[in-house]
Amino acid sequence: MVPGVVLLVLGGGIARLLATTVLPISELIVAVGLGALLANTMGVPEWGADGTATHKLWLETGIVLMGARIAIDQLLAVGPSLLVFIVGFLTISLVIVEVIARNVFRINERLGSLLAAGYSVCGVSAIVAVSGGIRAKSEQIAYAVATILLFDAATLAVYPVVGRVLKLPDIVFGTWAGISMVSTGPVVAAGFAYSPQAGEWATVTKLGRNVFIGVVAVLYAIYYARRHDDGRAEGISWRYLWEQFPKFVVGFVVMATVASLGWLSSKDVALLKSGYQGLFLVAFVGLGMEIDLREMRSTGIRPVFVVLSTLLVVSVLSLLASIVLFG
Repeated sequence: MVPGVVLLVLGGGIARLLATTVLPISELIVAVGLGALLANTMGVPEWGADGTATHKLWLETGIVLMGARIAIDQLLAVGPSLLVFIVGFLTISLVIVEVIARNVFRINERLGSLLAAGYSVCGVSAIVAVSGGIRAKSEQIAYAVATILLFDAATLAVYPVVGRVLKLPDIVFGTWAGISMVSTGPVVAAGFAYSPQAGEWATVTKLGRNVFIGVVAVLYAIYYARRHDDGRAEGISWRYLWEQFPKFVVGFVVMATVASLGWLSSKDVALLKSGYQGLFLVAFVGLGMEIDLREMRSTGIRPVFVVLSTLLVVSVLSLLASIVLFG
């Protein structure tokens, strides 16, 4: 894995250099762009494939370290509002995708369910977690994944720009991005591209959505199992759900608790901050390498319209709610 990891680190270093000397934009956005440029021109070299695939590990490790910057008392102060905000919009997103997919664009119901889980919870991870319980076909899974990745790339580029045009406060932008964007990586990247505080709130809000992956997988498994004679939902068990659960969320909470108890000095926190910023930079080079423009072009138009319609509705509603609750 070493050559690929070195490639990620090198890309991160180049992104930081460009962002500080040439390009007046966030180094994280530059990192994603460099990764996408490599993947869609020369391609990721075979000798580096294993190492570059570790970018999710670096992202998750960075999120754990970022817990040291989160004040538990601040979270508890807005905890009930944030929880209602997360659960409410997760439910709204899920229902809108299902209704539009089945009644407006009339796509296959299992594909619609994969899109609903992917958009409302946590992108590709939710698609994988739900697919076993609903017995989705491999082409349906691939279709849903390609659609979600398209919106990951689009929202990562658009959200920071919209936030600056509207001059949104940091916490408003962070909670808005955490609710209405799709996957964890782009949410974190967009948040920190806007500001450090926005990045922290975007991450916390997105992690709140992620923990519902097991609940959504179980509900879908029950729904589809009841519609078949055998009454079974293949692939769903407590062990399977634990395997799908984003365990870095636990590490994030533990780190935030340790920091809030005063067990870390200011020097420790500063060191951890440098650590997670470096890990994010490396991770987002790898995130860019997953953006396949050819695959995006081949994605059918109806699933794209399903997610786009939901994104527009949820984005507007969640922005207004963020302004009311946290502005």
